[in-house]
Amino acid sequence: MSSSTSSQGVVDRVQNFVSEHKHAVLIGTAAALVAIGGAAYYASSSSGPRGDVEKGEGKKDRKKGKKRKTVKDDDGPILEERKSKVSAVEEGASRAYVEARIAAHGNAEEPNYTAEEIAVLPEEERVKAAASLKAKGNSAYQQRKFSTAIDYYTRAIAVTPKPEPVFFSNRAACFVNLNPPQHEKVIEDCDQALALDKNYLKALNRRATALEALGRFEDALRDFTAAAILDKFQNMSAAESVERVLKKLATDKAAEIYATREPRLPSHMFTSAYFGAFRPRPVIDLPENHTTGDSTLRMALEALRAADYAHAFTLVNESIEQGISWDAGKAEALNLRGTFKFLMTDIEGAKADFLQSIELAPSFTQTWVKIASVYMEQGDPKKAFECFEDAIKHNPNDPDIYYHRGQVLFIMNEFAEAAENYTKSTELDNQFVFSHIQLAVAQYKSGNLANSMATFRRTLTAFPTRSEPQNYYGELLLDQQRYPEAIQKFDSAIEIERAKASSSSSPMNVLPMVNKGLAIFQSEQNVEAAEKCCQEALDIDSECEAAVATLAQLSLQQGKIDVALKMFDRQASLARSEPELISALTYQFATQAQVKFMESYPEMAAQLGQMARMM
Repeated sequence: MSSSTSSQGVVDRVQNFVSEHKHAVLIGTAAALVAIGGAAYYASSSSGPRGDVEKGEGKKDRKKGKKRKTVKDDDGPILEERKSKVSAVEEGASRAYVEARIAAHGNAEEPNYTAEEIAVLPEEERVKAAASLKAKGNSAYQQRKFSTAIDYYTRAIAVTPKPEPVFFSNRAACFVNLNPPQHEKVIEDCDQALALDKNYLKALNRRATALEALGRFEDALRDFTAAAILDKFQNMSAAESVERVLKKLATDKAAEIYATREPRLPSHMFTSAYFGAFRPRPVIDLPENHTTGDSTLRMALEALRAADYAHAFTLVNESIEQGISWDAGKAEALNLRGTFKFLMTDIEGAKADFLQSIELAPSFTQTWVKIASVYMEQGDPKKAFECFEDAIKHNPNDPDIYYHRGQVLFIMNEFAEAAENYTKSTELDNQFVFSHIQLAVAQYKSGNLANSMATFRRTLTAFPTRSEPQNYYGELLLDQQRYPEAIQKFDSAIEIERAKASSSSSPMNVLPMVNKGLAIFQSEQNVEAAEKCCQEALDIDSECEAAVATLAQLSLQQGKIDVALKMFDRQASLARSEPELISALTYQFATQAQVKFMESYPEMAAQLGQMARMM
């Protein structure tokens, strides 16, 4: 297992932990935001939208999982679940004035009052007229006469002595159902309704849906997030809407970033881990009459051995441009350039270089192995295994073939077959530490705990100066929740890495520090100590994605929202692939939506804390 694989494993573990507790994290994060402003807030005493259920329109459905009625249902939709304040005086209102106005207009409809007439109309008659217009609007809506309903609600809004959010929300529902829907007007009406009652869930959801339809995903996410929290996560459709919009938002933003971002190498640790997953090859001998391009290739390979990856990439490009005089050298150069392209996620460019390299030197089995990775990246495992078979035909004794075929099988959860390949690789060369480590991990994944632990103990003895066996053994102990033993192994790995860094120019692998922080977090819930481990890792390697991702989540736990947002931004900038970028952006946008929620609903702090403790 390479360090890059393990690094992603750390990111996956912390994000899986968060995912399993996502409601508690979401609420706890928002609740923690109150500390940022230093203000005191109070818990809202309301348990939901104010007012009684409106007679004749159906009681509010408290069973959140039940399917809501829509305009397409035979008996029409439940337009509104709450009673307008105007109906409170409906029974006691005098009918004399209204009857006179109806007679004056000469029809049985509610009079279409002018602004001047409304100004002189008694308040109780205005209340009565508004309630009557609303009822007629509801009836027209039930009959799918949306334009008529809009007219009634508009007249109700004009005549009511006190603005009512239900009138605006119901009119918004009509605009939704026009053909085509008038989303902008939906938003305008919901803005009005929410200005009158910011806790109005139906208006929040309607506005969010309209914003989503217009492609205004950040604004839609803001409203769906608010609706989900205000509804205390009892309505699954609200939570699903948050996830749906988050996915759209993050996916679109990732595509935009990828379209404009210059290709670049991933972090030093990731690049080192990838090259470290192949056994070192001897430096090539140049032809007697070598060219400038030949010499430049030799310098590129020397830079690679010195882990000067940026320089190696520049030099190998120059060597190909200058021209290489012999086929084996060209194949070597194309293999190296293709590898760098693969690391920079230029999959098609890497594939072209690897195929050309194979044409020049088909016995160069490392290229077969690398192009198998390309086919796996493209979702074609059948083609990948064909490449491994071709490699074996050319050199059946190359241990790298079996190690990397084992890696592919491991990714596919074929752990028993993976273990067979790792075993074959160690039989051909028992000095490659990762074959032993991956064998132990595959045995563990297959359920052979005793064999796995025994393999790890042998590996620890055989490679006492390598940190990787200590670190990966610690990860398996962590998975078993054997926290003190896991932390001890991570400490041993850290000591080995420190000694290596002090005695050479090799950079320190900080992954054991991140793993230690995660172990402390899971075992003791000591967020500050875990954060300290990750921060130390970042001080040493500022591009360690595992440290950035873990620190972002730990910052959320501590309510350090500004730090979390910075970490998510860094995680996005470090992301090597589009899925990694989407993951980072998802957390970033979710956190921003929670910040906006607390800015709009500071009084929810105490309730959020209570909800977090209950989840």
